[in-house]
Amino acid sequence: MCPPRFFAVDYVINPWMDPTQPVSADVAVAQWTELRDTYRRLGHTVEEIEPQPGLPDMVFAANSGTVVDGRVLGSRFRAPQRAAEAEHFRRWFVEHGYRDITMPEKINEAEGDFAWTGTLLLAGTGFRTDPAAHAEAQEVLGVPVVSLQLVDPRYYHLDTALFVLAEATDTTRAQIVYYPEAFSAGSRRVLERVFPDAVLATSEDAECFGLNGVSDGRNVVLPVEATRLGELLAARGYEPVYVDISELRKAGGGPKCCTLEIRKG
Repeated sequence: MCPPRFFAVDYVINPWMDPTQPVSADVAVAQWTELRDTYRRLGHTVEEIEPQPGLPDMVFAANSGTVVDGRVLGSRFRAPQRAAEAEHFRRWFVEHGYRDITMPEKINEAEGDFAWTGTLLLAGTGFRTDPAAHAEAQEVLGVPVVSLQLVDPRYYHLDTALFVLAEATDTTRAQIVYYPEAFSAGSRRVLERVFPDAVLATSEDAECFGLNGVSDGRNVVLPVEATRLGELLAARGYEPVYVDISELRKAGGGPKCCTLEIRKG
C-alpha cells in the first residue's frame, strides 16, 4: 500500500475525477489509514511504499504489479500522468527481495485489470490495459488467462466491476462477484460459463465502488455504502467489513485500488 500523502485530483483520466471539486489529502490519509489498519486487525501483513511528490495516484497500489507464485509482472500505464510510478514500484520489488521481475512491453495496469482466481488470471481490457498484454501476462506468469471486455467507461478497470471472493482449491472452484452490465455480451457468457454460481451485483453496488472490494476468503472489505452487496455476501457465508473511501473515490478508487495483494507461496 502507498499512503496518499500527495493525494490530489489535478487531472482527469477516468469519469470519477473532477478537478473543480475540492479534495483533502488529510481526509484521504485518514481513510487510507483506517483501511490499512483494518487489514492488520484481520491478521494481514501490510507493507508500504514511500509516496512520491507529483504522483497523486500512486496511492492506488493495485496498479503496481501482478504477483503469482513469486513472479512479478510490473506495470506500464496508459496515462502519461502515472507513467513514472512504474519504476518506483519496480524498485520496491527489487528492494524487497523479488528477483523474477519482468517489466511489460504492452500497456498493463496490473491488478487494476488482472484478478487471480487461484487457477486462472482474469484479465480486463477496453479502457486501460492493452489486449496484447493478456498474452504477455500468460507468457511471463505461466498461468492461463481469460480475457474480458469492459464496455462502461465508469468501470474502466476490471477491479471496479469484479473481484474474487475465494480462490480455487483442490476441491472447490473459485467464487467471484461481478457487475454484468460492465462487460460485453461475449464476456458475460464467458463469466456465466466459468463461474455459474457467481454473485451478481447491481448498478447500486457498482456505483459506490462495491465491486472494488478485497476478500481474504472470509472477510470482505467493502465501501461503507455497499450494504446491499454486503447482505448478499453475508448470505453466502462471508463477513462484510465496511470502510469509508469517499475521498479516495473522488479519484476513481476504492479498497482494492489501494491494495496490491501478495500471496505467500
